[in-house]
Amino acid sequence: MKHAILGAAFAVATATAAFAENYVIMAPAAPGGGWDATARTLQEVMVAEGISGNVQVQNVPGAGGTVGLAQFAASTSGDATQLIVGGYVMVGAILTNASPVSLADVTPIARLTGEAVAIAVPTASELQTINDLVEMMKADPGAVSWAGGSAGGVDHITVGLLAKAAGIDPTKINYVAFSGGGEALAAILGNQVTAGISGVGEFLPQVEAGSMRILAVSTDTRWPGTDAPTLMESGYDVNVQNWRMIAAAPGLSDEQKAAVLADIDTLAKSAGWKSALETKNWADTYLAGADFEAQLAKEIEATTAILKDIGLVQ
Repeated sequence: MKHAILGAAFAVATATAAFAENYVIMAPAAPGGGWDATARTLQEVMVAEGISGNVQVQNVPGAGGTVGLAQFAASTSGDATQLIVGGYVMVGAILTNASPVSLADVTPIARLTGEAVAIAVPTASELQTINDLVEMMKADPGAVSWAGGSAGGVDHITVGLLAKAAGIDPTKINYVAFSGGGEALAAILGNQVTAGISGVGEFLPQVEAGSMRILAVSTDTRWPGTDAPTLMESGYDVNVQNWRMIAAAPGLSDEQKAAVLADIDTLAKSAGWKSALETKNWADTYLAGADFEAQLAKEIEATTAILKDIGLVQ
């Protein structure tokens, strides 16, 4: 009987291991930013929830994710174990960099999270409010330097929209793009720039430690974890929420795509993922399959219009 039970347990374990994909997730940015955090959170939860036996994260930074996207699209065709993180930033970067590779060259699976964009300064900064920063921009837009994510991404778009809402020529903003959140954070804390802009979650540890102050957030309501005002309540008609997604390799069969989607659906509904969302102050914006593909097409169209409006795309 003992041998029979042990044998059955071994058979179940073997079957489980056989059906659990060992995924590789590309974070198309340097360590320390939102995509890297998303990829590593996916890694932790997929393993902890038994969705995958092993998950590796690969960082390939550059050009708002388009360097990694091009590498991913060219090297993973038909391989259902390969995933890539992306989102609003990548949509803008594809347009501003005139990338020959787009999200049409991979297999979009699901939108996972949403997050407010925060505008922050070091605690020692003389800028106490978002209005102080805007007044400085009005006096000399080029003298106000901004550290944020890649050119054309959600950070850059938000600064451009703020400038436009304040009556400032958005083409004159002095935006310094960084490929990773860690690099941008170092520039902000090192007083190399006037202000920083990024996802709220990337600034909260420094805010809690007392080294940074959030002047405003980009969403239409205040964001959990911070009492900073919204841009709208401060008098600027700007409402932006960053979102992040997961995509699979190109060239998958219907069966392969369905299997990946099933794993991501299990992840999105798991207790571990919901706990991670709460810990990181990410909104649950899960949207999968055909519904997400339709929404993505709308996001690309809307982002194209915004980038043209603020002078980043002709």
